[in-house]
Amino acid sequence: MRRGLDLTLVNRGNRGEVAGASCIRTDISEVAAARAALGDRHWDVVVDFISFTPADLQKRLEVFRGQAGQYIFISSASCYQKPVADYRVTESTPLVNPYWQYSRDKIACEDFLLRELRDNGFPVTIVRPSFTYGQTVIPLSFNSWERPYTVIDRMRRGKPVIIPGDGTSLWQLTHNQDFAPGLLGLFGHQASIGHAVHITTDEVLNWNQIYQATAEAAGVREPEVRHIASDFIAACLPAALGELHGDKANSVVLDNARIKRLVPDFVATRRYRDGIKRSIAWYDADPSRQLTDQRFDADCDRLIAAYDQGLESARAGFQDLDRD
Repeated sequence: MRRGLDLTLVNRGNRGEVAGASCIRTDISEVAAARAALGDRHWDVVVDFISFTPADLQKRLEVFRGQAGQYIFISSASCYQKPVADYRVTESTPLVNPYWQYSRDKIACEDFLLRELRDNGFPVTIVRPSFTYGQTVIPLSFNSWERPYTVIDRMRRGKPVIIPGDGTSLWQLTHNQDFAPGLLGLFGHQASIGHAVHITTDEVLNWNQIYQATAEAAGVREPEVRHIASDFIAACLPAALGELHGDKANSVVLDNARIKRLVPDFVATRRYRDGIKRSIAWYDADPSRQLTDQRFDADCDRLIAAYDQGLESARAGFQDLDRD
């Protein structure tokens, strides 16, 4: 809006309104209702953050086919080849993720949209973000997605927190205030039609550095940490397999040369240590925001107990061998 764009938000109205933006209240998944609410208006740009399967996109096309000058689909950098063949990832790296259904569905969405581009001229641009965070998100490799304050609570209470693997995997965490100018720069950009684009920071950190910066922002100088193998975590909590082996357990450095070429003024300026301070300050400003995921918290305790028990048993076994 500061750039003078005429912005319309299409949602169910459950999260309040944004001053200065138009709002159309409808459930975009209900095709008939959405078409009635949007009418026959033509949109220069449509940005879709909430399609996760081709079935979702089929419904979107029933609403926006012929009525969008550009359709920007928010995909995911987790789609890329796992296990990684090269830590440096470009937009042409193969899309293959056998570990995570979420990623496979996003790949299928991209395939669906590119077929629509080839067969029907549907003007799609694909954006693949890395882990993008803002004030409500604590972006760690093992945390509750619904209630991310949980790990901060554990740190502040002196409870151990889990870092999968040895914590040396490389990652990029992009603040949403850096992501936004890159996204805006693609609006109406004809050279981006038919292409996938990363919008990511240049800062590359390992998970040990990320957890340490998070702890310091929370006022915890020396957090108690357990490094637990991703295989061990996934064996105990199978639901974690996708997010670990399919994503955060790998070193992934996303090349962002394409977004810089398409949007020359794109520069990611926010370092993680500064961005995470803002996130934690947001939680600290209102205790009602400091919700914890009791199930995840208990799972952490159980994992750590099982790991410590196994480690002690292994240590005792090797000590017996030494005595023999």
